[in-house]
Amino acid sequence: MNKKKIIMTGGGSAGHVTPNVALMPELKKLGYEIQYIGTESGIERGIIEAENIKYHVISSGKLRRYFDIKNFTDPFKVIKGVFDAKRVLKEEKPDIVFSKGGFVSVPVVLGAFLNRIPVIIHESDITPGLANKIALPYSTKICVTFPEALNHVNKKKAVLTGSPIRKELFEGSKLKGKNLCGFKNEKPIIFIMGGSLGARAINAVVREGLNELLKSFNIIHICGKGNIDEGLKHNEGYAQFEYVKDELPHLMAAADLVISRAGANSIFEFLALKKPNLLIPLSAKASRGDQILNAESFERQGFSMVVEEEKLNTAMFLEKIKELYANREKYISFMEKSETKDSINKIVKLIEENRKPREK
Repeated sequence: MNKKKIIMTGGGSAGHVTPNVALMPELKKLGYEIQYIGTESGIERGIIEAENIKYHVISSGKLRRYFDIKNFTDPFKVIKGVFDAKRVLKEEKPDIVFSKGGFVSVPVVLGAFLNRIPVIIHESDITPGLANKIALPYSTKICVTFPEALNHVNKKKAVLTGSPIRKELFEGSKLKGKNLCGFKNEKPIIFIMGGSLGARAINAVVREGLNELLKSFNIIHICGKGNIDEGLKHNEGYAQFEYVKDELPHLMAAADLVISRAGANSIFEFLALKKPNLLIPLSAKASRGDQILNAESFERQGFSMVVEEEKLNTAMFLEKIKELYANREKYISFMEKSETKDSINKIVKLIEENRKPREK
């Protein structure tokens, strides 16, 4: 019997890679050989090679919605990438390609289409990013995470799956989380993060309101690289981290409330862990506005409380936290009714149903 084979792709940011990694244990269990196509220096390379997955390098240019001098040369890199990907796929003969988006995925999806290999695309946001928008017509199926996303893609191809969550996130220990932070009392814990780079606006209101917050809560604050405040290091009940990785499951297990940006992968983790949350999405000035739409969807479904960054101030921030904590059970009960549970099994089932064994 020929072994099943899948080639995965996605890159440019961790959010385009970690959902792929979340699917890998289940795919391995079902007997898939997994390979990956990415760029030479993309963030995806380190993450995938750490998983001991065979990694193929292709050329790819960045796709931009704004003017940049590289817009004149990058299309040629993308075209070269299509031929690179087509060659790799012809040699490796996978049964199916799974794409998480990001600019590296466009040549891979086109290369698969040219080789008549089925492609499943996963879109995290409500409206497709530029790379997925280009790739969608060449796909077999499209996995979406938000019910509203079904209005922005081909409904015949689309399946509401939610976002795959890494298994280890469910294996955190509340006690380990408290010990990592040195918390000695039983106060409820707020976990605050502003994305991998931190968020100035969030950091500022947290620190301005810190004395008031510490009267009722312990605080875990992921503040971003270079943003540790040395003057606050000795405040009991306040633990600062620039960035966390292996500690994250334990810190999340310890948290009673979460305050965060509204990136799709993160908010689906809060949903899966049933953590009442306050979302402060990146403003439309600093992004394409996808986080605002994500946050509005979660607010509509009763999973999250939302504050616009432009309206954020310390007094309002403190008030919203009190309100969120007082109503936490209501948010948890809505999360328990969510239709986007069991994402990994839904996506793997689609892979199984659409794969096409290749001639060896």
